[in-house]
Amino acid sequence: MSKYFAHPFFLEKVLFLVPFLLVLAGCDTFYGDHVWLNAPVENDNVHDGLIVIKASKVRNSSGGTLSYLGTYASAAKASERPQLRAALNYDFSMGMHEVTCAEFKSIMGTTFDERCNGENSDLLPVTKVTYYDAVLFSNERSKREGYDTAYTYSSTAFDANGNCISMEGLVFHPEVDAYRLPTEAEWLMAADRDWNPSGEWNAQNSGFEPQKVCSYPRLRGDFCDMGGNVKEWVSDWLGYFKDTTITNYVGGPDGGVLGERVIKGGSYRNEPSAIKLYNRGDVYIVTSAAKSEYLGFRIAFGKIANAVWMGRDGKARDSRIIPMASATLIKDNLGTYRSKLVFRNDVTGNLAFVDYVNGTLSVTEISDTIDSYHPDISPDGRLVVFCTGMEGVSGKSEAYIRALSTVYAKPLKVNVKGNVSIPRWRVLENGDTVIVYVSDAGNNKDESSFKSKSTWQVKYANGRFGTPQKLFDGAYHGGISGDNKLAVTGARLLRARIAGANGTLANGRDTVWYNGEQACNVSLANDGTKRVSFLDFGGKTGADFVGESYGTHERLLIADSTGKLIKAIAAPVGYSFDHAEWVLNYTSPEPNGGFIVATLTNANGAHAKVVLINVGDGIVTDLVEGDELWHPSVWSQKVYVPEKSKLDPDSAGVYLRPSDKWESVIMRYKMNLLWKYRDSANVVILGSSRPMFGVTPSLFDKRFFAVNFGQTPNSIYMSRDFLDRYILKHMKNLKYIVVSLDIDFWHKVDGPDGDNFFYTDFLNYPGYIYDANHDYWSDGYPEGLLEYTESAVGSSDESHYMKDRGRYANAICHSWRDEPEIEQDSSYLDEHRNLIDDSKAALVSIIKAAAKKNIRVVGLIFPQSPGYAKTGAFGRYGLRRSSAKKLISELESLNKEYPNFVVMDENKMGEHDYTNLMAVDEDHLCYGGSVMLTSRLNNLLLSWENKK
Repeated sequence: MSKYFAHPFFLEKVLFLVPFLLVLAGCDTFYGDHVWLNAPVENDNVHDGLIVIKASKVRNSSGGTLSYLGTYASAAKASERPQLRAALNYDFSMGMHEVTCAEFKSIMGTTFDERCNGENSDLLPVTKVTYYDAVLFSNERSKREGYDTAYTYSSTAFDANGNCISMEGLVFHPEVDAYRLPTEAEWLMAADRDWNPSGEWNAQNSGFEPQKVCSYPRLRGDFCDMGGNVKEWVSDWLGYFKDTTITNYVGGPDGGVLGERVIKGGSYRNEPSAIKLYNRGDVYIVTSAAKSEYLGFRIAFGKIANAVWMGRDGKARDSRIIPMASATLIKDNLGTYRSKLVFRNDVTGNLAFVDYVNGTLSVTEISDTIDSYHPDISPDGRLVVFCTGMEGVSGKSEAYIRALSTVYAKPLKVNVKGNVSIPRWRVLENGDTVIVYVSDAGNNKDESSFKSKSTWQVKYANGRFGTPQKLFDGAYHGGISGDNKLAVTGARLLRARIAGANGTLANGRDTVWYNGEQACNVSLANDGTKRVSFLDFGGKTGADFVGESYGTHERLLIADSTGKLIKAIAAPVGYSFDHAEWVLNYTSPEPNGGFIVATLTNANGAHAKVVLINVGDGIVTDLVEGDELWHPSVWSQKVYVPEKSKLDPDSAGVYLRPSDKWESVIMRYKMNLLWKYRDSANVVILGSSRPMFGVTPSLFDKRFFAVNFGQTPNSIYMSRDFLDRYILKHMKNLKYIVVSLDIDFWHKVDGPDGDNFFYTDFLNYPGYIYDANHDYWSDGYPEGLLEYTESAVGSSDESHYMKDRGRYANAICHSWRDEPEIEQDSSYLDEHRNLIDDSKAALVSIIKAAAKKNIRVVGLIFPQSPGYAKTGAFGRYGLRRSSAKKLISELESLNKEYPNFVVMDENKMGEHDYTNLMAVDEDHLCYGGSVMLTSRLNNLLLSWENKK
């Protein structure tokens, strides 16, 4: 801080003049490739500690003050390119500094940051807070000051430290006047006023601790600490940019399958030159449950009228499709997280889906030019079939199959002659999968017209179709029973086809149910009960059964296999039902139970919700909300566990919570790999994200069955404990252990203050506690543990973690970076040699444990950017280069005492042959680099095998 600011007399004068000076702060400045028109700022005399940014006072052709997000720089991350212009036409308030320890404690009563308990800590920025903690703080301050809240949610979960680590059903309401996190556009509008992380104002942020925040604005109305001190949460989900201008941009509609968030600014850990205004994240993926000692937040206040979101398809929308039911609520109803919902967004004509295995819910819309109606999810949950025509409307209709995936793939046309309407999957008694469809789904009231249409099926397997087979006359698109004795339909009349004397539908008889009154949305339960659900138009038969009159579609009616009414479920007040279908692949434990998915139509005729209806008790649960949502289909997968399993289903395999952080998602799949390949693996790879990205198990020689257990955050202590508690106990055929020697972060300590999952996060998950309480199953693997693990909450991008036995398959090649970032003082370990000695001792304990089982150990030093050779640092996390050379020599000499150990140095102090095209960033390989490294590692293991 400047000495002039520190003088008490001058400080007093500054504080006196600030309100006046801030009003005059609306001048133009130049930044990068744009001219910045500063919005005027004023003191906020209503909300303590905030400053008002009068964005509505500066107007241009875009209708508001411009905030520039992202960059055109080719070296930037994909999520930071290109530059997006956000025009903000509203005023808002923002904290002039990060939320302090004192402020957090005054609202929440406590903090999770031990620094906040020290002397003179009140002005320190509070850190070690999750996004959810910031949400709770914002809501609580809003309530204390008499405002509504900007965030709603259905449930929360907390870790042993008291941090909120899960918040299901979280929805941000920008239209509410309340305290909240600033949007990325708002944050940038404030930060861009005087961005200078390498200047004098950032000098206070050097070292390894955050500094006290400034308690007053600077002379020109600037905000403190945005370019240094600690990084900051903002409100946005991580959306991708487009070279365009969007008015009142508030980020992505959701964070994708990982629930990625945006954090802004730099921290005391970063070199000032590495802090860029356009940066949006951290070293690894940031989710709402993330926390660190260098991450805090500041608050904002004010509603955002006419907020606009932009999805990953690059399309801006002034509304969202919002998931309302949490993954846990789905599991409580359907008995499994492995459930999916697909529906038509009638605003765009596209299909959209939600995969509840994620826990962090997102709506994935599959953008296409094909109009998509009546989707139906395949028996295995991977595909969806849909058509281009509608029930009740005659005319041309084609059908297509496409993957339910976040990655776009061209749909496959159902290759048959003639019309294909209302396609539905079905598994035959012989195991074949077929698609049942009708030749026309138009009005079925006229008998002769109805019989001129027909019902067909075609076999489908591995992208190929068989020969279409006509089943019978009549367009029966409501379903065919598993025993082939009943088919139903309804597009004006509720018609049924009943098996004939020979027991088949081919020679069956047609009949009309429901006394010939109007009915539609007919669906046959696929659970063996042959119950039929449908909607009517407030007819006499339904009113007599219910005991009162009602309006069109205000009751969901259910008949038995003979057409007799047995149940009526009322729509919520103010709504009516539409598009009702039985949930696929679900069998209720109760004979009269089950679930139906439907849309709700409001008083204006808009299909505003998709809901799940519990047939047993009539409870209606909101699944998603939007403008116009049609034709939902829900699929669930049964959990098959060996009958002799005696495990507790509420604990076994529960290694993750919904809406959890990426690090825990990784560990959940490492446990999946452990139980799945416990009897197969003879090579394991352990360590940080460097081996997780850089070693490919499938490329090893056929004599080796390798599994990659690399994870993040990692320390040598984590690798040691993972081996001791799980791997050496259960992988009985191990011959080789490969452990990453990440010597640049051998500054990490053992125990709860280090990156050892078994101390930091272990107690947050019932599965690990359950394992520990049973001595990690030392007496033998318990039947059913793999099945419980596989059925637990996880990620729909499961293939990224499992397909190649643990190598993370979503790493994009970029470059080594010519000026790689250094995140630790290179001399730190020189002054703390004990930390190196402790890490080395942990490595030796691994080597000794392996020797007892006749297992060889490879200590692998992964390549890092050659650019470090131009610095004083060995790698990304420091370590003086001269010290690194000495340490590597010490490690190589361990072979003399422990002949089962060898160092494999692929970094060679930066003089390696891994090219730019083989790198993700300064210390991670992408697939091309992993191919070369794995080949060399494979050759080393083969050399040992050939000596036997």
